[in-house]
Amino acid sequence: MASPATSTGSTKVDAVVQKVAANTPEKLSGVQLYSRFALAGAICCSVTHGGLTPVDVVKTRIQLDPATYNKGLIGGFRQVIAKEGAGALLTGFGPTAAGYFLQGAFKFGGYELFKQQSINLLGYETASNNRTAVYLASAGLAEFFADIALCPLEATRIRLVSEPTYANGLIGGFSKMLKNEGIGAFYAGFGPILLKQVPYTMTKFVVYEKVAEAIYGYVDKSKASDGMQTTINLGSGLVAGMAAAVVSQPADTMLSKINKTQGLPGQGITSRLITIAKELGLKGSFTGLPARLFMVGTLTAGQFAIYGDVKKALGATGGVEIAKN
Repeated sequence: MASPATSTGSTKVDAVVQKVAANTPEKLSGVQLYSRFALAGAICCSVTHGGLTPVDVVKTRIQLDPATYNKGLIGGFRQVIAKEGAGALLTGFGPTAAGYFLQGAFKFGGYELFKQQSINLLGYETASNNRTAVYLASAGLAEFFADIALCPLEATRIRLVSEPTYANGLIGGFSKMLKNEGIGAFYAGFGPILLKQVPYTMTKFVVYEKVAEAIYGYVDKSKASDGMQTTINLGSGLVAGMAAAVVSQPADTMLSKINKTQGLPGQGITSRLITIAKELGLKGSFTGLPARLFMVGTLTAGQFAIYGDVKKALGATGGVEIAKN
């Protein structure tokens, strides 16, 4: 509980001060603050990834069967609809929405938490002077824990997309994989998902922070309207997403390949990854990049815009910023 305000010597002024203090929302901290960051992250990731499920379906088909799906993103949409109907574009929606809800909570909540811990450890001035390193370390650590939660649902999603008749939805696909292949099947792609998601997230947050910082060098953040701040979040997120897509594309292709089918008896994950990498080559590892640039650029822009707005709605404004604006 806050201590009583010191008297100004004027009962009228004291009354005004007390009224303002009573109407000023308490600054959140600890679990109250970071749980809100996590919820905002969960919402923004689930909404954006779930909404872009059709693009992800086409992107995954292009990666898994480039010989058939060789007409680009728009052509891929037409091929999927012609062969399987429009409903096929929502294949994997359940595991996508659920998986990225969990991942978003760990990713955004963890990023804010680890960033604050870095500030506590290094001191504000040192952290601010070395903020790129702080952003990278915080994002990498957050993503590691996020991927532990995401991996089983991502494996289920890819299996459903690559084999449309495998099961009917999230629960059916998850249960079938668990029963037939064991829990290890869900983490067969853990290596590739780390190789994909950790560089992706590190790039995403660093580029976003840098672009936003550059923009706020010309725009007074304290005077910017909510609409202006949302627009800046969108623009910064778009640039960040496209940069992150390029960095993480090879691992994304390998992840799709390794989760497409069950490995051969006695074949380890490492040997499977080596085989896939040799088969793909450098050019093959960037298969589906145009579709992914569109998808990741769009969803990352949406994520940062939604994240910023949801944080405000939840009153999660207690984080410490180290950008020099």
